[in-house]
Amino acid sequence: MSTHQPPMPQAPAAAPDWQAAPGGPYPGYTSPIPVVRTHLGHALASEWTKIRSVRSTMWTLGVFVLLVVGIGLLTGALVEANSDSTSLSGENPLSFGFFGLLLGSICVITLGVLTTASEYGTGMIRTTMTACPSRGRVLAAKSIVFFAVAFAVTLVTSGFVAMVHASLLGDTGARTPSGGDWLKATVGVSLYMALLGLLSLLIGSVIRHSAGAITIMIGVVLAPLVLALFMVAESLDKVREWLFEYSIPNQLSVFYTNSLTESGPSGWDPLWIMLVLTAAVYAGAYALLQNRDV
Repeated sequence: MSTHQPPMPQAPAAAPDWQAAPGGPYPGYTSPIPVVRTHLGHALASEWTKIRSVRSTMWTLGVFVLLVVGIGLLTGALVEANSDSTSLSGENPLSFGFFGLLLGSICVITLGVLTTASEYGTGMIRTTMTACPSRGRVLAAKSIVFFAVAFAVTLVTSGFVAMVHASLLGDTGARTPSGGDWLKATVGVSLYMALLGLLSLLIGSVIRHSAGAITIMIGVVLAPLVLALFMVAESLDKVREWLFEYSIPNQLSVFYTNSLTESGPSGWDPLWIMLVLTAAVYAGAYALLQNRDV
């Protein structure tokens, strides 16, 4: 008669190494993906990838180059064709680059706004903030990358136009530009344009709406000048003069030593004004970014 024997007790299975080893949330487990502490460099790389891969960057910068170079060369050719050896006596030949840059500023403003506001429109900002929870780092990375791109493109285009004008208008009586003239008409105006674009980026971060932010910035550029043109009453003389002097078109013209007014900012004053304004708006944008939901 056979008897049924109960199964022999089995030894418990050995725990996996990642459970058995002591210490840490997953002791003994080694991820195949290297874990590194993130820093500003990673955020810069991310923002650089974004700005160079979206079509809006190529379109806005392409139109900017076309306007600055195209209008600059056309203006220089027309002036040279209609001038004799004394027509521009004592004038700075680099000053004719002003017209192309004034129109090109709209492209810089547009790109600055789209760098931040477009992410709110598409919802991409949630992914950005998830990948980099430090909101201040995100804003800093966007600002640095955009400023560098805007400055570099403006420097190349304005420098090219300036060289063409200096060569083309040399026989019209125009004076030979000094080192200071060259510095202001290339580096100075490029810094100013990059700061104007950075101001637009910050307004886009505050408004979070592309069309609204672009409208506000175009108003900032054009409204003071337009309002001043309609202030004909004598009681508004001081207000009209102030609007003319501190309008962005007049500040831009100062870099070419041909201010639209006899008083107001001169030398490098427009750059410091724009720097202070941008810093103030940056502080406000940072505070809002820290305290608002994404």
